[in-house]
Amino acid sequence: MPKITFIDRQGQRHEVDAPVGLSVLEIAHRNNIDLEGACEGSLACSTCHVIVDAEDYERLTDATEDEEDMLDLAFGLTHTSRLGCQIVMTEELDGLTVTLPAATRNMMVDKG
Repeated sequence: MPKITFIDRQGQRHEVDAPVGLSVLEIAHRNNIDLEGACEGSLACSTCHVIVDAEDYERLTDATEDEEDMLDLAFGLTHTSRLGCQIVMTEELDGLTVTLPAATRNMMVDKG
């Protein structure tokens, strides 16, 4: 089974199984990794923003225009930023490493 490594906000590495067909967001939730995903993967927020290791970034499919629009709202955006809900694991992504950003910006919270 493919593996993915999450680097949390404290710099700790967590290597976990990454079942083919699940998103990085789903894998994080299954393994109690603190990746928010406020919109539950519906591409309506940027709270599942992850920073993909530069060596792994080229292995990903290109981001859609909708994903790019949501990434514009992400805190700490980098040139290898992606949304965890949009990266679906394949055998080819075995060994993927993603870092959780220092903070997230949740635009979905009711501020009323």
